[in-house]
Amino acid sequence: MKIPKTFLNLDANESIFFARELEQILARQYEIEYPELRGRMFVPVSNEAGPGAESITYYQFDKVGMAKLISDYADDLPKADAFGQKFTSPVESLGIAFSYSLQEIRASAMANRSLTTMKANAARRAHEERVDAISALGDANTGLLGFLNHPNVPAGSAVTGTWSTATADQILGDMNEIVQEVIDSTNNVEFPDTLLVPPAQFAILNQTRIPDTNISVLRWFLQNNPWVRNIDHWYKLKGAGAGATDRMVAYRRSPDKLELHIPQEFESLPVQERGLTFEVNTHSRIGGVIMYKPLSVLYRDGI
Repeated sequence: MKIPKTFLNLDANESIFFARELEQILARQYEIEYPELRGRMFVPVSNEAGPGAESITYYQFDKVGMAKLISDYADDLPKADAFGQKFTSPVESLGIAFSYSLQEIRASAMANRSLTTMKANAARRAHEERVDAISALGDANTGLLGFLNHPNVPAGSAVTGTWSTATADQILGDMNEIVQEVIDSTNNVEFPDTLLVPPAQFAILNQTRIPDTNISVLRWFLQNNPWVRNIDHWYKLKGAGAGATDRMVAYRRSPDKLELHIPQEFESLPVQERGLTFEVNTHSRIGGVIMYKPLSVLYRDGI
């Protein structure tokens, strides 16, 4: 086997060992799941832009015009028209590295012991945490936008206020209000199918009972609201509202409404020799959350 230049400090057996181990480590790295990182669950992901994209441009179109009653020989028909507004979102790179020292590789090879995957897993975890953070709240320094504080989404205060002291009817009132507001403000164009709340409020929904029943507010709402099919929790909603209050979100979970753009998913680059260590750089590209239909989403704060 030809020894790669990056393995010049290793003998042939050590080089073969390291190459095989690194391949296995990278394979296992992609198998790890992080269920508590929820951004990818709540926002549809798109890889459509591709790794070479420097920005993502999209248009929002609207149409105008109304037909009128006319006579047989009318020559003054009203005209219909359409116009669009252009939006551009930046694409930025994410990167983190992990490394193994010369001695770690030689000691593992001599003992015929596998290299630890902890460093590679830590790099992957750190990457996914950053993706999750950007999906939720964006990044002010680069202009990447997030789902939970998007500037184009309407926001307001919940009628009831803090749910910790609210009755079941008051909580249901807040939930029905946010859903109905989306429907009314879009003239029955948008119908939310998902509500997201912080974990503490989700527990309240699950533990508060409808008077004279053993049915929780959570179950009651899902059984009786004709549009919402899912209620879930995300800890990043805690303090995400105005004045660092807790926020509730109603929206339709559809790629037609919003997407988290990741033009390049997590990738591990070829190993590089750095002094007495062998370093693996990892990389991805992210474009933040794009709201194609921001009125399909609504925030309510102070719950």
